[in-house]
Amino acid sequence: PGTVFGFLGPNGAGKTTTLRILAGLARPDSGTAFVAGHPAGPASPARRLVGYLPEEPRFYTWMTATEFLRDYVAGLFGLKAEEARRRTAELLSLVGLQDAAHRRIAGFSRGMRQRLGLAQALLNRPLVVLLDEPVSALDPAGRRDMLQLIEELRRTTTVLMSTHILDDVERVCDSVGIIQDGRMVTVDERQALLDRYATPLIEIAFRAQPDRVAAWAEQVRRLPGVASAVSNEALVTIHLGTDEAADQQVLAQAVASGMPVERFEHGRPKLEDVFLRLVGQAKEAA
Repeated sequence: PGTVFGFLGPNGAGKTTTLRILAGLARPDSGTAFVAGHPAGPASPARRLVGYLPEEPRFYTWMTATEFLRDYVAGLFGLKAEEARRRTAELLSLVGLQDAAHRRIAGFSRGMRQRLGLAQALLNRPLVVLLDEPVSALDPAGRRDMLQLIEELRRTTTVLMSTHILDDVERVCDSVGIIQDGRMVTVDERQALLDRYATPLIEIAFRAQPDRVAAWAEQVRRLPGVASAVSNEALVTIHLGTDEAADQQVLAQAVASGMPVERFEHGRPKLEDVFLRLVGQAKEAA
């Protein structure tokens, strides 16, 4: 308890598969995953210690929210009737669905279904909660409320949250893991990760075709003093080493490229910069 772990990676990197393995819903090709000291699996004791919210939770939509939690989910965990009733009321209030408690799920918006999915993931008071893109379907107000709820969960629960919204990770996560092609690239505390890669940073925005910008970034990557150069459409993010003259070399290369420069800025990396850099390095090493 006390940790919100941000699980990051490009689409197809293996985030959802990893969460399904930890939840006991899928088997790894090799090796063993452990949750709360128990090997994960369909018949493992870990199943009762884990709550899981998939990216697109499924429901019996003819049920009301109360019926789904109190009668169906609570029954799966063997809760007694009074505990099921009390826990259902607590959770519907917690996720902001108390006014929809007796409405049929068929009439719920996607955001409401996401909230109900979180409630079912918490019903058994799990030690570990696995959240797969928990705010992806929410509007800005709902996203804010959900992140606040995730922050509160850390008091009693370990939260593993996969997401592509890196600003959310910077807000609520204290540890971060990055996965690429099924392999962990790095695992560390969020601030330690930022400190380690807090090298001087340059952002250059060109007015040119992305393939031409990418070719230029490849050339700059070979310059002495340049740790990495990652292109994204017309924007190039460059991390420098300790050579103080490197930024002047980069500027000279930008001018020599013949491409119009719309913006040339210095800054310090955010988590997004660290993510793009490490994923880029992993791709090059593959």
